[in-house]
Amino acid sequence: MNEGIIIKGVGGFYYVKAEDKVIECRARGVFRKNKITPLVGDRVQIRISDEDNTGYIEKIFERKSELIRPPVANVNHALFVFAVKHPNPNLWLLDRFLLLAMKQNLDVTICFNKIDLATEDEVRELSNIYIKAGYKVITSSKITRQGINKLKETLKDKITVLAGPSGVGKSTLLNNIQPNLQLKTGEISKKTKRGKHTTRYAELLELDFGGWVVDTPGFSSLDIDFVEIEDLDSYFKDICRHSVNCKFNSCRHNKEPNCGVKEAVEKGEISRSRYENYLMFLEELEKIRRY
Repeated sequence: MNEGIIIKGVGGFYYVKAEDKVIECRARGVFRKNKITPLVGDRVQIRISDEDNTGYIEKIFERKSELIRPPVANVNHALFVFAVKHPNPNLWLLDRFLLLAMKQNLDVTICFNKIDLATEDEVRELSNIYIKAGYKVITSSKITRQGINKLKETLKDKITVLAGPSGVGKSTLLNNIQPNLQLKTGEISKKTKRGKHTTRYAELLELDFGGWVVDTPGFSSLDIDFVEIEDLDSYFKDICRHSVNCKFNSCRHNKEPNCGVKEAVEKGEISRSRYENYLMFLEELEKIRRY
């Protein structure tokens, strides 16, 4: 038996790196019977056939974390990449990503890319929304190469899931961080103003300077039904911090009086965009509970 890590899964085949070799494997039927799907990032035990050097996954070791979309296991760090322009940043989606990262106890870094397309004031205003909320923010550009070294430091010795919408420059950033990855990059559709998918499946990439990164297909939606409505404010670092100033312990920071969160929004201590996204998520979870 050999132990390794799944670095890619395509069409029912899983590619496992074990002892500096990549072995093409299938999963035993028992996993399908037990409704278990091997994931990229899974630590597995495999049996290799002497005849053709292919293998079978015999055991999946306990996962330390598991993401739903993208479906990857055992990551401990999330790098969420959004462009400052072309396409414009979707903060509603970013805040949903942050909920999932909080659920999985992942360390988080937010990267705002393509800063060469915006003014310094625009970049600073966008970054401050999340710096104020308590997140690490890196700004970057393939043109000026700003932020590349900071990204290397952030990725070193971690297993990182790299996520964000299509067209924001995720693959280009990785190619700048480590050129021998040679990942395909795409352009923005002139018709939809959205990115064209270039990454077709999740793949675990080994970094020369230490660590792994999961390059994932771009996507534009994420369910949040894993969040209990009573716990929603605890998923927002900035809102949770100010909720101690609410008059009522059960305050949902919506229509209640003497709300410390709403006061913080009025004072500019919490970004209005973050608060508005919180209210939209609250309404969404209320509808889920209703039905």
